[in-house]
Amino acid sequence: MDNASLSTAPLLLTPGGVELAALRCVHAGGVQLALDPAARAGLLAAQATVRKIVEAGEVVYGINTGFGKLAQTIIPHERLAELQRNLVLSHSAGTGAPLPAGVVRLVLVTKAVSLARGHSGIAPEIVDALIALHNAGLLPRIPSKGSVGASGDLAPLAHLACVLIGKGEVTTPEGAVISGAEALARIGLDPFVLGPKEGLALLNGTQVSTALALAGLFGAEDVFAAGLMAGALSLEAIQGSIKPFDARIHAARGQPGQIAVAAAVRTLLEGSEIIPSHADCGRVQDPYSVRCVPQVMGACLDNLAHAARVLRIEANAASDNPLVFDNGDVISGGNFHAEPVAFAADIIALAVAEIGAISERRMALLLDSGLSGLPPFLVRDGGVNSGFMIAQVTAASLASENKSLAHPASVDSLPTSANQEDHVSMATFAARRLAEMVENTAVVVGIEAMAAAQGIELKRGSKAPTLGTDVSSLPPDGAQPALGRPGGGLKSSALLEAEFAAIRQRVAFIDQDHFMAPDIEAMRQWARRSDWPAALLDILPSRP
Repeated sequence: MDNASLSTAPLLLTPGGVELAALRCVHAGGVQLALDPAARAGLLAAQATVRKIVEAGEVVYGINTGFGKLAQTIIPHERLAELQRNLVLSHSAGTGAPLPAGVVRLVLVTKAVSLARGHSGIAPEIVDALIALHNAGLLPRIPSKGSVGASGDLAPLAHLACVLIGKGEVTTPEGAVISGAEALARIGLDPFVLGPKEGLALLNGTQVSTALALAGLFGAEDVFAAGLMAGALSLEAIQGSIKPFDARIHAARGQPGQIAVAAAVRTLLEGSEIIPSHADCGRVQDPYSVRCVPQVMGACLDNLAHAARVLRIEANAASDNPLVFDNGDVISGGNFHAEPVAFAADIIALAVAEIGAISERRMALLLDSGLSGLPPFLVRDGGVNSGFMIAQVTAASLASENKSLAHPASVDSLPTSANQEDHVSMATFAARRLAEMVENTAVVVGIEAMAAAQGIELKRGSKAPTLGTDVSSLPPDGAQPALGRPGGGLKSSALLEAEFAAIRQRVAFIDQDHFMAPDIEAMRQWARRSDWPAALLDILPSRP
């Protein structure tokens, strides 16, 4: 499944069966949605169960009672619509910048899928409206802050529900902000008068934290692939050893991520003329940041794969409360508690931080002429030129910042609702901070790749020092053999040569100091790409 195929035909949402690859496409945009017609029977059956309870005068939480600490308050029949409307309005208490468009699309989709599981007792038309808003590009403005991840993402989901009752705000495809009522009018709907339990069903659930975590997962996969590519380029720039990537080493340990990463790097380097040219160079072992790429990045991959499994389940989950079952039972529980999402987000955060941490160390290695055999700070005429000196400082600052951001959010909890909701997940923050961490790591990895390309080009040029040369003693224009160690101007593999060319389309070789910030931004964008070689895409958990 790819973006092209999804953009020409609606993506069929089968509740319980939506895959990560499809959700990645939703996040990217340009996808039309359609609900699997088979889901309608379950929606209607659950709605009928709720109606029977109301008609029989039974007392059931969330249908004809107050909420949270007020669950003991019985609400008369004639005030049930008022109850649901007031719930939505009172819970619309979010703050902060609106969630990004891609995240809001995921919220709409996962909320529609969750409700369509048939355990919420809401009208099918509400699910239809969520899908119609998505397809029209009318995205509710949902504040990014104000949820503790239990009892569901109450405040942010209330801002979504506000649109359905004609309140709140919506961003149009053109970027204008309109009212919820106007947005509904554009898709041919009047504001909903919410029936019993419908407001609660819209507010309860983990869809905002799950959407944020999914966006973080997709970004983490992008910078993971970029990190492997940058690491392979760095290995070639320092003429590192391919031996630590031998399949036998990794099979002897048995960790699946490690095995997959080593195989991917071997594929990236396949056909390199540089590797065999320095087989007898005398270097015994490379530093850990190069030699242990399979072990470190493989562990990151295993963590991303685990988080992906959790989030795929949660994206399809019925996380409302209470839940309606086909025998007529309505059972209160705690599926709205987002602890699985919080743990998954924390695991992603650890992986993102480590991808940047090991990348920054390779960057530092490239700048250290004693280890890399390259000119100090990867620039000729050092002293007059500082080269990559401060770019590495930038990378170090962001890698260090990510260490603080990686502190697990799931270990925190503050009671809410007069101690009725006395343990919460903090999943929404756990997932929200991933976006900043991914961007930090994208900058770090992008700087490494730019430095690796500089190193490769220096060794291919006529002014690179040989291994063991005291580079400080070289004159600025001292002629040296091409590609300092054995190998001369030999090429790397076809895949790495193509990537080198892609980098050079974004940034030029640095012959002397210049304004570097635009280069760093260009390389951040390089690291946030999704169009990596198959050797990298095939090991990512959200890829088809």
